[in-house]
Amino acid sequence: MKQPVLTAFAGFLAVVLSVVPALAQGKKELALVTNAAADFWTIAKRGVEKAQSEHPDYNMQVVITGQATAAEQRRELDDLLARGVAGVSISAIDPKNSTEEFNKVAAKAALFTTDSDAPQSNRVVYIGTDNVAAGRQAGEQIKKALPSGGKVMMFVGTMDADNARERVQGIKDVLAGSNIQIVDIRTDGVDFAKAKSNVQDALAKGGLDCLVGLYSYNTPQIYSAVKEAGKAGKIKIVGFDEDPQTLRGVADGTVQATIVQQPYQFGYQSMVDMIKYIHGDRSFIPPNKLIIIPTRVIEKSNVAAFQGFMKQLLKK
Repeated sequence: MKQPVLTAFAGFLAVVLSVVPALAQGKKELALVTNAAADFWTIAKRGVEKAQSEHPDYNMQVVITGQATAAEQRRELDDLLARGVAGVSISAIDPKNSTEEFNKVAAKAALFTTDSDAPQSNRVVYIGTDNVAAGRQAGEQIKKALPSGGKVMMFVGTMDADNARERVQGIKDVLAGSNIQIVDIRTDGVDFAKAKSNVQDALAKGGLDCLVGLYSYNTPQIYSAVKEAGKAGKIKIVGFDEDPQTLRGVADGTVQATIVQQPYQFGYQSMVDMIKYIHGDRSFIPPNKLIIIPTRVIEKSNVAAFQGFMKQLLKK
C-alpha cells in the first residue's frame, strides 16, 4: 500500500508547489508600452514607479519598444495578453494599422492610450498632450525665431502616429499666411543615426533658416549636427520635450525653445486610472475620453529652473 500513498502524496505536493508561486505572483499586472527607447520614457517610468509605491498590490512595468513599428507593438501586446495582463497604456506608433490588435487587447484588459492616441480603437481613454495645441505653441516659437520669414524643415520618427500629424497640423495652423515656408518633413523610423544624417543632409543642401524636431530625440540630433557644421546661431532650432541636450541647447542659445510635455504624469496617471477602471470607477473619464496634460514652453528665461526641476525628478 506504500506505493499508492507515496504516489498520491507526490501528486498533492506537485499541486501545492504549482499553486504557491501562483499565489505569490497573484498580483494583477499593468504595463506602459512605449513607442521608442528614449529619455522621455525614463521620466514616464518615474511616474509608474510612484504609482507602484502607492499600489503595491499591483505589478507595474514599462515595456520599451525597441523597433518603432506596429508589428513590434503587436508582438509586445500579444506577449502581455499571454501573461494575463489586466491593463495596458500604450503610445500608438501606427494607430490605423493597429486597431484590430488594440481591440483584441481591449476585449481582455483595460486599454488606455498615452502620448499618441488611437481614437478609432476601443481604448477607454487617452492620457496625454493636446498635440495640435502643442504644435501651435511650436509654431509661435518658429514665428518668433523668424520674424522676417524663412524656410523651415521638420524632422520626426514617423508621420503614421497621431502625435506627429497633430503637431504638424498645429504648426501649419500658426504659420498659415506668414512668410514662413515648410520645405519638407523628414522621417527616420526612430533610428537615431538616421535622424542625425537627415539633418546633416539638409544642412549640406543649404537654404534653410529653421530646423524643427518633433520627437524627443530629434532635437538633440539637430543640435549636434548644427554645432558640428559650425552653424550654431545661424540656423534657428525649435524642438519638443526635455532631453538634457535639448535643454543645454536652450541654455546656450543654440535652441530657440522646446515644447515640453509631462511624461511623468503620463506614466503615473495611466497606472492609477487603470486601477480605478479595473475596480469599476468610471468617474475620471471625460465625455470626450481625452485627459489632457498641459504643455510648457521652455526658453532661455526659464530653462535653468526647469533643469533643476528635472534633476530632482530623475534623482533616484
